[in-house]
Amino acid sequence: MSSYILAIDQGTTSSRAVVFDASCGVIGLGQQEFAQSFPKSGWVEHDPEDLWRTVVEACRYAIATSGLSASDIAAIGITNQRETTIVWDRQSGVPIHAAIVWQDRRTAERCRALNDDGLEPMVSEKTGLLLDPYFSATKIAWILDNVEGARARAKEGRLAFGTVDTFLLWRLTGGRVHATDATNASRTLLYDIRKGSWDDDLLRLFDVPRSLLPEVRDSAADFGETDPDLFGAPIAIRGVAGDQQAATVGQACFEPGMIKSTYGTGCFAMVNTGDRFVASQNRLLTTIAYQIDGRPTYALEGSIFIAGAVVQWLRDGLGIIDRSEQSGTLAAAADQDQGVFFVPAFTGLGAPWWDPDARGAIFGITRGTTAREIARAALESVCYQTVDLIDAIAKDWPSGAPRSLRVDGGMVASDWTMQRLADLLDVTVERPVVMETTALGAAWLAGYRAGVWPGQREFSERWRLDTRFEPSMEMTERLDRVNRWREAVGRTLTAR
Repeated sequence: MSSYILAIDQGTTSSRAVVFDASCGVIGLGQQEFAQSFPKSGWVEHDPEDLWRTVVEACRYAIATSGLSASDIAAIGITNQRETTIVWDRQSGVPIHAAIVWQDRRTAERCRALNDDGLEPMVSEKTGLLLDPYFSATKIAWILDNVEGARARAKEGRLAFGTVDTFLLWRLTGGRVHATDATNASRTLLYDIRKGSWDDDLLRLFDVPRSLLPEVRDSAADFGETDPDLFGAPIAIRGVAGDQQAATVGQACFEPGMIKSTYGTGCFAMVNTGDRFVASQNRLLTTIAYQIDGRPTYALEGSIFIAGAVVQWLRDGLGIIDRSEQSGTLAAAADQDQGVFFVPAFTGLGAPWWDPDARGAIFGITRGTTAREIARAALESVCYQTVDLIDAIAKDWPSGAPRSLRVDGGMVASDWTMQRLADLLDVTVERPVVMETTALGAAWLAGYRAGVWPGQREFSERWRLDTRFEPSMEMTERLDRVNRWREAVGRTLTAR
């Protein structure tokens, strides 16, 4: 049987498809960007048809550039932007509203009201999450309450809900499969991650009909096969995981205590906690890292909403760079004596602050501040936010601060940023040879389930280091900078 795997990586700003060979090498790659929509302040939407179209085009291109045909592909693995919410008509398959993106803040007031009613402890006990508009449940309710006739149609069983993985599965299989995996289910605020099932109390709380929901399966499982007309032959779908969980798998973080941090549109640090549900005391999230053979592996996660997106803003919003990679060059040339701090709360602040109403601010600007200092502060903001996450993880996890951090995502190509990250964390930062770790994680789940890729131990042995960044900043300077960053965050949180 062929050992080639096609990974679909449907992200926040683009859809990617990667063909891997048996040695985890990339032999085919396709990518399509799509439009972002910001209809109101704090609102973020995608056109679901854009997601679908770009996925299909990226897959076709990746297969073509690999020199293979669809019949040569053993299986597909899917990884996706999490929490993003789509509701569609079961008969036509047409979405009834735009996809409400994970960054969207429109349900902040609803979450605040539930929190004021003292309901967050119950929700956290079941889901490991906090009451925040980041997650899917209040997004679903908003669609049902704001699209004419939607709630009645949902109660009649005529509508389906899904995170992006579920919507893609529905389309790829011609509407034959309405399913998700445990990692994506764990991000909805509707799934009890201890019991492994949709929870009736949560469904009532968020007013979400059970008839909307997909079946929950393992991350490595049978998810049907693609319609043969899409790629020329049917391809089995054997793996699904949310993007951060897929990156955890792709980084081979299979042992408790191993930690990775992904720098895409946002930044997400995740530490494997094994079979232990660790309830955070520092406003981190407890989630499912992956589920295989019916056994969930848990994780603690810290979520930053704006990471690579701040570089996009430098390019598309301010226009001070033409290409993302120029940000590191600008930052390296900045005046180090200027204390410019950038809190990129474009859509609120995530862990450990969790303030959906916070908005971005830049502190310390003088007449001498130039594009160089702004670029430096923007890149450093991602490092400082990671410091906050790792400090919180160290307080929650018995072994304390990690000795090393495995990193991936588009931003890690910047040597300047990764060295700054190591300096401010005072932790060794490890960048792998295979940078497509999110896609690789989805590929491993599919390849393992299909029986053509190795188990965890052998896959872990294939992980290879590209560059190790060792911390070199004096402790007094590091502490001073971190304290000044937190002062800037404090001012941002109190500004209204």
